[in-house]
Amino acid sequence: MELSLPAAVGPLSGRVAVPGDKSLAHRAALFAAFADGVSEVGNYPDSGVTRVMRSALASLGFPSTLESGVLRIVGKRQGFPSFKPESVVYCGNSGTTFRLLAGVLAATGTAATIDGSEGLRRRPMERIAEPLRLMGADVKTTEGHAPLVFRPAHLHGIDYTLPVASSQVLSCLQLAALGAEGVSTFRVPGPVRDHTTRMLRVMGARIEEDGLATRVYPLRSLESLNPLIGVLPGDISSAAFLFVAAAIVPGSRITVTNVGLNPTRTGILDVLSEMGASIAISNTRDTFGEPSGDVTLSASPLHGIEIGGSLVVRSIDEFPAIAVAAAFAEGATTVRDAEELRYKESDRIAAIVAQLRALGTDVEETPDGFTVRGGTVRGGVARANGDHRLAMSMALCGLRAPAPVTVCGAEILNESFPEFMPKLAELHCGEAAVLVK
Repeated sequence: MELSLPAAVGPLSGRVAVPGDKSLAHRAALFAAFADGVSEVGNYPDSGVTRVMRSALASLGFPSTLESGVLRIVGKRQGFPSFKPESVVYCGNSGTTFRLLAGVLAATGTAATIDGSEGLRRRPMERIAEPLRLMGADVKTTEGHAPLVFRPAHLHGIDYTLPVASSQVLSCLQLAALGAEGVSTFRVPGPVRDHTTRMLRVMGARIEEDGLATRVYPLRSLESLNPLIGVLPGDISSAAFLFVAAAIVPGSRITVTNVGLNPTRTGILDVLSEMGASIAISNTRDTFGEPSGDVTLSASPLHGIEIGGSLVVRSIDEFPAIAVAAAFAEGATTVRDAEELRYKESDRIAAIVAQLRALGTDVEETPDGFTVRGGTVRGGVARANGDHRLAMSMALCGLRAPAPVTVCGAEILNESFPEFMPKLAELHCGEAAVLVK
């Protein structure tokens, strides 16, 4: 499928909501499966990656329903049920599904094989397998990648330092530690997302944080986990594309309602603010331990900045969109300390550089990032390369480029944000877009 946008459109305006946060959705479905009772989670996103998690859970004996945006799942009345998968558990292209399930399978001592798409098979999995083995898990990778094969084993607590600051790896180990004998302590070299810690605490697990160290107590020493009842905040990673759209189109002013504001995820707001966009937050609240609120962004002329350090971690998924903002900013924007981008759904550093160049942007690749020299987007044809965030980001260029932009392979955006074009339409620019199969 091709996504085509004609040359520059008018300002964006209005209020819009985005689907629930996918990172929270993965965790809500999985954690609810071994809670004590029935969980009902509203604003649950229905996308390719969340369907994969639900399908995987169904194959493991935990069916769920999704009606009118409310996920309903019946948990078991013990800490960890005995999973009995009938076949290989398939995780599609969802690294989050894969790594979280790996932690649960290790914790339960389940004999199972988990696998995924060709893209997922290229992602490094010794990152989770090595520390799981140190805990006593019997797990084999396929030359360091998926599929992973688990055999029954009893786990024990460990004190382990992660070589990279990865929320998926930390979450995997936290889940495994809930089923281990003794307390586990995990240390990270830098800040990571804390969604797993926040949600498990709300459900009754005992997890303590001390700076960059996290201490996890076994679940069997606690009461059963509480079910989840509530509404997910909107996904800031989805909202990021709308924020950038408004930031690059002069005269725009939009409000995204009830969007997640976890401080480990708000780097996109800090980046756009530093580049010159005007941002205001109102109506703050808290659900499942997660802060959220309404975010209003007003466009102003953007300028280039330098992005590195902890800000990279707090905006790691948003760099394809940030690169587009940089392409329409005055001056150069340099991204460093972002080598982790090479291990996403694609090598995002190489992909961002290649596709922006295809649209006429002056951009230079570095080992751990890139430099974009703004003001040089012409238009043309870009390719999604099987990466949903790249597809949406390149489409944003069509909102401001002087010539039309076509994105090939745009159907991949359904993996994470199928409402992308309708949401743009709500902001009064979607009528300029044409989808061509």
